[in-house]
Amino acid sequence: MSEQFSRKLAADLPDKALGLIDTIVDTINDRIVRPIVLVARGIVFGILIATFLVVAGVGTAIMGLRILDIYAFPTAIWASYLVLGGIFSLIGLILWAKRGSTTSE
Repeated sequence: MSEQFSRKLAADLPDKALGLIDTIVDTINDRIVRPIVLVARGIVFGILIATFLVVAGVGTAIMGLRILDIYAFPTAIWASYLVLGGIFSLIGLILWAKRGSTTSE
């Protein structure tokens, strides 16, 4: 009877060891690897979105300057710069007014 028990124990041992290793690997994956992957993914997508926004902003400014220079003020480029400078200054003043206070109470 004990010989049969030891054979069954010897047959179950690789399955139990494999199950334990699988549980350890899954735990490490869930607690360490997955959060690192999520943070890295967020950083990469944030950099891509910021790059796209910078390129779109510069392209829009160039397009606005060209449109003003060709259609609104064809002989005075300074007027185009003045209009765009005024627009960007107004946007900056609005954003400056909406900023939060950094002093802690």
